[in-house]
Amino acid sequence: MIEVQGVSKRFGTIQAVRDVSFRVEPGEALGFLGPNGAGKTTTMRLLTGFYPPTGGQVRVAGLDVFEHAQEVRRKIGYLPENVPLYGEMTVREYLDFVAEIKGLKRSARSRAVDRIMETCSITDMARRFIRKLSKGYRQRVGLAQALIGDPEILILDEPTIGLDPRQINEIRNLIRGFAGEKTLILSTHILPEVSMICQRVVIIDQGLVVAEGSPENLSARVTGANRLWLRVGGPDDEIRARLARLSGVVSVVAGDDAGSFIVETESEVRPEMAQFICNAGWDLFEMTPRTASLEDVFLNLVTQETPAANRTEGLGDE
Repeated sequence: MIEVQGVSKRFGTIQAVRDVSFRVEPGEALGFLGPNGAGKTTTMRLLTGFYPPTGGQVRVAGLDVFEHAQEVRRKIGYLPENVPLYGEMTVREYLDFVAEIKGLKRSARSRAVDRIMETCSITDMARRFIRKLSKGYRQRVGLAQALIGDPEILILDEPTIGLDPRQINEIRNLIRGFAGEKTLILSTHILPEVSMICQRVVIIDQGLVVAEGSPENLSARVTGANRLWLRVGGPDDEIRARLARLSGVVSVVAGDDAGSFIVETESEVRPEMAQFICNAGWDLFEMTPRTASLEDVFLNLVTQETPAANRTEGLGDE
């Protein structure tokens, strides 16, 4: 559905994006992650045709984004980080305006706006001026404008930024409902959102793709070993010492609670370990696989500080 091939973008002396390549399959939900100044927003603007690339190619449904700009834009619903809302319009006026811009015929616009307002739970705000809406409702209106025209692809840049926990949960559930139905690219700093919604992740840092894969595969790549959390009833020091001598065990460290241990292994040893614990006369209360979280992966792969020469904050970019 979306093919990004060797795409670069330069603003004067600043190289914002460098030889970025990835694919998004139809119906797939992709998380697009990176620290501030990494080039995320620039890449999203390249995907939507907002910027032309300095080099490389972006194709949507086999069409070049710039050679077939209008046709491609009909397939994309875009929620930028700063949504261009018009405060002096009512919600219905604004969405009708967006529908007209997107080319919906007058006879279809009213039905389309009604349907989108119901989907985004803003029907009761239809006559409210946008400037009088809460941040949460303005985000819903922004998402509604992205959905006008029933696009095949949704590109969402920080859709829950600035919202309170209740509003985040509402918007997150709304977005999750589109997964599988539409092709989705989600950029966010709230990493649990990506784990809950996306099947695959692309991580960008200093304009370069530094990792790509499922959250599970990226977690395994970072840990480099299997990790188990154990709760065992018995003498802690003896348990730790004897478990450390088992074949396939890399290390054993005490957990935060008495009788708990974190065991790293280089192979699958759970059946043998359970049998060993039972044969030793100890009580095995719990054995749980532990993998690195997406946050662990993110912090491991990206730099703490993007060099000033590569930053793009001055361009309104992340």
